[in-house]
Amino acid sequence: METMTLSSAKLCAWLVGTATALGATGAFAATLAEDADTVCKGLVGSADAVKIDAATLQTASQLAVAERGPTPSGRITPANPVFCKVLGQIEPVDPKAPPVKFQVNLPVEWNGRSVQYGGGGFNGVLITGLALPPAYPFDKPSPLARGFVTYGTDSGHESKPGEPPQLFALNDEAFENFAHRAYKKVRDTAVALMQRAYGKKPDKMYFMGSSEGGREALTMAQRYPDDFDGIFARVPVINWVGLQHAGTRSGLVTMGEGWINPAQVRLVGDAVRAACDKADGSDDALVQDPVGCKAAFKVETLRCVDGKSGDQCLTDAQIKAVDTLHATYKFPFALANGLDDYPGWGVSGEDTPAAGPTGGWMAWWLGAAPPVQPPAPNNGIAWIYGAGGIRYVFARDPNLDVTTYKVEEHKARLLEVSSLMDSTDPDLSRFRARGGRLIMLEHMADYAQNPYAGIRYFESVERKLGKAETAEFARLYTAPGVDHVGSGAPANVDMLSVLVDWVEKGTAPGDLEVTEQKVEAPSFSVLRAMPLCRWPAWPHYKSGPVTQASSFACAP
Repeated sequence: METMTLSSAKLCAWLVGTATALGATGAFAATLAEDADTVCKGLVGSADAVKIDAATLQTASQLAVAERGPTPSGRITPANPVFCKVLGQIEPVDPKAPPVKFQVNLPVEWNGRSVQYGGGGFNGVLITGLALPPAYPFDKPSPLARGFVTYGTDSGHESKPGEPPQLFALNDEAFENFAHRAYKKVRDTAVALMQRAYGKKPDKMYFMGSSEGGREALTMAQRYPDDFDGIFARVPVINWVGLQHAGTRSGLVTMGEGWINPAQVRLVGDAVRAACDKADGSDDALVQDPVGCKAAFKVETLRCVDGKSGDQCLTDAQIKAVDTLHATYKFPFALANGLDDYPGWGVSGEDTPAAGPTGGWMAWWLGAAPPVQPPAPNNGIAWIYGAGGIRYVFARDPNLDVTTYKVEEHKARLLEVSSLMDSTDPDLSRFRARGGRLIMLEHMADYAQNPYAGIRYFESVERKLGKAETAEFARLYTAPGVDHVGSGAPANVDMLSVLVDWVEKGTAPGDLEVTEQKVEAPSFSVLRAMPLCRWPAWPHYKSGPVTQASSFACAP
């Protein structure tokens, strides 16, 4: 399979060939800073598997905010400087597999650094590297505006309207590109483009990803520990196989009478806050200690009495559904790195309003209608992802009745997928040894993936390498009340600057601060702020306004 990776020898040949095309032999005629238009246009061409389809110099652009967007940060198009926009593709080995498409943005005024952006969901959409990176404050200049080269990829397939997002997984090479190879190929290609454009390789390289992109971030630290100096993984989809199966199980239990309507979801949310809101000493409608709350909250207290039903109570079938969501999913055999389960979800944020991928139970678990086969657009996203994953990734049978699926009958395929997709290897010794720095951030009201899976992974790294040794290069932060995409509670923090300071200045981060900002330019005013505590600490109220981070202190 090594032929699927862009080799260093091919990259060198590509560099020499392009240097000659620019009028130099063994040296570069000009850099992007000296002759931007000529150098940018000169990047177009092909060498081996890499094809640069277009390279155009873009003029500086202004900040723009859309009235609507899939997420709060998705409404913002940051201001950009003058840069060379490079679009290209890496051809597959299997002629039936799609190419790996990529975009690399080369600023004329370069700071010597780069940021690779991760994807999301099942990918299939070109990540441009022009948006705000994960958790990024709305009012900060984008990485590109700060002088970073930015880049991303579609991970080696293109999703099309009306097609299941997992359809590509029927092709082995496309799925392996999605698992890890595409990000490595594009990283190496981006390095070659930087050397062509600037006459040197980058001084420091960073990777920032959220959700599936967070899985990619951890994958790079585990599989390619020499490639990045600093990595930020927000809400990473760890134990991917476990998530797809646990999400599917939670959908199956709501197919009939177990489905919970929006009014009942609000009932549960209110009950969780009533049980736990004041545990930190404040009455701020936010559960600061979701770990303690999961033990304190008892869904049985909402059970309907005397066979009644309605919006102000839950039936036995609905309570069973909630218990299923909260329970560990157990496999009958061990997956990669010895894991044989997926942790149950926690509590808080159940009734965070749904809008696309934003929200709590209605967005991710329940949807606007009970799950059906094949999944409908108004079903919960976890069902759309999980049931489709069962059909196209694990059983590889697009017509499978998911209710009849049995894990034991697909053991070999599950082990194969787990070895490719599960970013659960705790041995980060090579990444640590070469000076890499890793920051993980979990949102504690996340129902797209499970924050406890990420917490468990970080603790497995501590067991493998030692707590003190892990603290030398890795951090885990947890944000209470925040949903998968950053809504529901303060969630914005400039992790790029935190990483740069740690990697380049040796300034290890302690407890940080997150903000909730109004999506309104140009001020993007802060509505409230909270401490962002290192795990296992959480914010405890001291005194003062509950909208200010200084009113809280981090403690276990």
